[in-house]
Amino acid sequence: MTRTPADSPASAYDMGHADEAEALATFAVLVDNEPGVLHRVVGLFAARGYNIESLTVAETDRGSGASRITIVTRGTAQVLAQIEAQLQKMVSTRHVHNVTTDPNGAERELALVKVNGAGADRAESLRLAEIFRTRVIDTTRTGFIFEITGAPGKIDKFIGLMRPLGLAEVSRTGVLSIERGVEAS
Repeated sequence: MTRTPADSPASAYDMGHADEAEALATFAVLVDNEPGVLHRVVGLFAARGYNIESLTVAETDRGSGASRITIVTRGTAQVLAQIEAQLQKMVSTRHVHNVTTDPNGAERELALVKVNGAGADRAESLRLAEIFRTRVIDTTRTGFIFEITGAPGKIDKFIGLMRPLGLAEVSRTGVLSIERGVEAS
C-alpha cells in the first residue's frame, strides 16, 4: 500500500492524538540560574516534537540564584501532563506550576503595535487604543506606536482591529505569569 502525504501524520506529535482536543497551557518553571538550563528545557520540547508558542525567562532574585521560565505550549491533556512531568524531572528544576489550571493564576503580555494611517483610520485607531487602555509611545504624522498590556487574547483582539486600519508591525514579549495571593511558588 502506498501512503500519500495526506495519509501521513505531520510529526510524531500528531500520532495517536488526532481525536483528542488540544488546549493551550502555561507552565511557570522555577529553575536554578546556571548555564545551559534554558537549552535543556528547550531541548526537552524539541526532542519530543512539542512546540513552544511563547517563552520568557529572567532571573527572579539574584540572592536565590533562581530564574523563572514561562512556557506556553499546546497539546492534549495527556501531552500536557507528560510535559509537566518531564519538566519536574529535570535536575535544575525547583518547581513547576501549571498556571492554566490554577484559578489563582494570572497571565499578562506586553506588545508594541505600529499602525500607519491617515484621516478617519488614524482617528479610529486612536479611539480603539483608548478603549483598550493602550499608551501611545510614539506618534508621527503618518502613524502611532501603541503599548498594550493584558491577557494574550486581549492583545490578539486589538491587533485584529488594527489590521484594517494600517497595522504595520507587532512586537510581543511573550506571556508572563504569576499566582495571585501572598504565597510564593
